[in-house]
Amino acid sequence: MVHRPLGTSGLSVTPIGFGAFKIGRNRDIKYPQSYALPAETEAARLLNGVLDLGINYIDTAPAYGLSEERIGRAIAHRRAEFVLSTKVGETFTEEGSTHDFENVAASVERSLRRLRTDVIDILFIHSDGRDLEIQRETGIIEKMREQRHQGRVRLLGFSGKTVEGAREALAWADVLMVTLHPGDLSHAEAAAEAQRRGVGVVVKKGLASGHAPPSEAIPTVLALPGVSSMVIGGLSLDHMRENVALAEGGA
Repeated sequence: MVHRPLGTSGLSVTPIGFGAFKIGRNRDIKYPQSYALPAETEAARLLNGVLDLGINYIDTAPAYGLSEERIGRAIAHRRAEFVLSTKVGETFTEEGSTHDFENVAASVERSLRRLRTDVIDILFIHSDGRDLEIQRETGIIEKMREQRHQGRVRLLGFSGKTVEGAREALAWADVLMVTLHPGDLSHAEAAAEAQRRGVGVVVKKGLASGHAPPSEAIPTVLALPGVSSMVIGGLSLDHMRENVALAEGGA
């Protein structure tokens, strides 16, 4: 795949990224069908297969259950091959999800340890929907900047739920993560504005959590101004291969 620049960050990413939710969590999900968590060997085979397809962007989060740990165990030895993003603000355990926008340093330290890496390429705020309040009132942005100053993080980003939150983040973020798919293009203008400002844009839920056909969604999303990469999850390497072909215009 031809790489796309991630804003003016100096990093470039493949048009299809891999969202690592399903390798670590199968509770409290929004997908139309339930699924079993893959075994450790299956998760490792999938992650290595994704890299072998040429995909160079992997997105995870502490809210994705076992995902960070499995990425660390399976592909830390290939760390130079991919751009890695994780998040701060939400954690998922057996008791469910909890939100914490205060203890950024501790969250980053845990993620680094689980991922078996020295640096996180992109650290996103994992919003619970209070996009403006989180950015304006919690002090999280300064705490993230301190992590960047310490060399633990390269780029700062915002993964929110509202257009207003995305626009607010344009003032400080290097990367936005926004929802865009054929049934919801409400963030399209924010993505275009991000492009004008040199802010990278990665898309989440580009397949509408499994409800939009890839043959329609992938070309639509990747044609939008500003979009650098579309993060797609899944447990099938064959499906990922098909998604790459669609991104390349080969299917």
